[in-house]
Amino acid sequence: MTSQTATSEAADAARPIMLLTGASRGIGHATVKRFSAAGWRVITCSRHAFPEKCPWGAGPEDHLQVDLSSPASTLAAVAEVKRRLPEGKLHALVNNAAISPKGEGGARLGTLDTDLETWVDVFQVNFFAPIILARGLAGELERAQGSVVNVTSIAGSRVHPFAGAAYATSKGALAALTREMASDFGRRGIRVNAIAPGEIDTAILSPGTEKIVAQIPMQRLGTPDEVAKIIFVLCTDTASYLNGAEIHINGGQHV
Repeated sequence: MTSQTATSEAADAARPIMLLTGASRGIGHATVKRFSAAGWRVITCSRHAFPEKCPWGAGPEDHLQVDLSSPASTLAAVAEVKRRLPEGKLHALVNNAAISPKGEGGARLGTLDTDLETWVDVFQVNFFAPIILARGLAGELERAQGSVVNVTSIAGSRVHPFAGAAYATSKGALAALTREMASDFGRRGIRVNAIAPGEIDTAILSPGTEKIVAQIPMQRLGTPDEVAKIIFVLCTDTASYLNGAEIHINGGQHV
């Protein structure tokens, strides 16, 4: 091994590492770029193969194709992530992946017209996968005195005109889970917080969003990068005494 190679490997080992679910678009995509630009190594996972147009280095090598709706697949991902951590340390886990099924023609699915299979799938991805990942990687997070960020939603605390009932209740449950995790994981030096985005300018906005924007005090949509910046802060020493919080990123929509 040359001295240059050894230096490079030492530098790679010293970089903080984040595991991010749901990185292919929107908030997840912006989060990858934000952390990567700050020198973090980002391990991504989603049910899709890595997209060909990649804005960050080592993206294809550090991408895991995982079906988060399957507990077995999620547990397998935990094992694979552990194998990829050079010092057994994980500095941040960001649970961003979520699904929000729609009815025919994009209609909102309420409590009366959401079938049981849909309820189960939504909760597996939006609620159970985050705790499976966090519990499975708790040792690695503890070694790094790391941070967990759960992405909830404004729909988790109020009835939303577009977000379905299963999605909304899963996000409300994730907010409660964040508090429970903050209590348990905090005793091991792992901070756990949540962000609750409102109307963010992504490709999955529903028709009629402009009517909601008119009621937001700041009179505009948020950007994915505005959300990613808060996620980044929560994973750094800037937020070293912040634990169990749910930060609303919605331009005042919740007031």
